[in-house]
Parts: sequence; structure tokens; C-alpha cells
Amino acid sequence: MKKISRKEYVSMYGPTTGDRVRLGDTNLILEVEHDYTTYGEEIKFGGGKTIRDGMSQTNSPTSYELDLVITNALIVDYTGIYKADIGIKDGKIAGIGKAGNKDMQDGVDNNLCVGPATEALAAEGLIVTAGGIDTHIHFISPQQIPTAFASGITTMIGGGTGPADGTNATTITPGRNNLKSMLRAAEEYAMNLGFLAKGNVSYEPSLVD
Repeated sequence: MKKISRKEYVSMYGPTTGDRVRLGDTNLILEVEHDYTTYGEEIKFGGGKTIRDGMSQTNSPTSYELDLVITNALIVDYTGIYKADIGIKDGKIAGIGKAGNKDMQDGVDNNLCVGPATEALAAEGLIVTAGGIDTHIHFISPQQIPTAFASGITTMIGGGTGPADGTNATTITPGRNNLKSMLRAAEEYAMNLGFLAKGNVSYEPSLVD
């Protein structure tokens, strides 16, 4: 088997076991603890790459083929720092490990079958980690959402109605109509949003409303 240099490998498939990665412009350094992909059997999408019939992709549809495969991702979470493929099926993570074609490749996980109906998303050189949850949001302006995304936030919970004094002071949305308006306004954003209702009243019917 032909060997390539570590630098060439990283440029094609991302960092592997033992490689170190600097986080942005910080002095924080990650070290890859494990690589679930099989050397020489990595899957990769693109011209002249391996996700094609008879290679990393099966030639017939199956009930267990993935809807989406995220290839060669550097995963950073509470379980460790490792590189792996991520399989998505029915909108959920079906597995993390080695994806591909079991008929042609070694080490492919049973729940990570790449088939004709599988979409590919290249994550070589990218970090995949859990999104953050911010539970104290004053919903003052829509510009908060892309700013939150940029910092790794994927869920925002709070309240408000936009640029109003009540919103500046509290994280609740007063009244049924204001909640409806905020829910309508939230539909265009690819962010998980939760709105807290106002409850500072002693009359129960008002609380129900």
C-alpha cells in the first residue's frame, strides 16, 4: 500500500490520531485521541473520490442506508476528541464511526451504510461539537441570531417583543398577541427558539391567557 506524508493526509482527510489542532486564534490545543476511519478506506466526496458505486457506496437502495453522511469530522464533546464519520437517518444521528460500503470496505459500521440515496457533507478539517443553549435572552433585535450562531449557540430561550423597555429589562413576552407575533417572526430563522410568557399577576385567568 502506498503511503503519504502526514501533511498530505491531513490536507485530504483532516487530522488523525496524535495530531494537534489549535482552536482559532486562542492558545487552546486539541489532540486527536482516536480515528474511527480505516486508513486506506476513508470515504470522501468529489471528483475522483470514493463515494461512488462499487467503492464507498452500495449499488442498491436499502432500508438502512443513511440520508446524510458527514465525512471525516473532528468531533469534540464529553466523550473525547476523535475523528469519525457521522450518519444521519430520519433527522437523527444514526451512528458515529466508520461509514461506507460493507461489501467493499473493511471496518464499516452496520448502521453507517452509504447508498444511492445518501447525501454527503464534507467535514474534513472541520470541528463538530454540541451547540450551546442560552437561557437568558432579551429578544431585542433579529441580529442577535447570527451573532449567537457565530459563537456556537444553537438554542435561544427568553422573551421580549423587540426594541422595547420591557424587553430591555426582562426576558419574558407579555400577552397572547405578542407571543403570536414573536412566534411568527421566528419562523424564518434556523435557530431553536423558546419564548417565556409573562406571569407577574395574581389573577389566575390572566395567567392562563
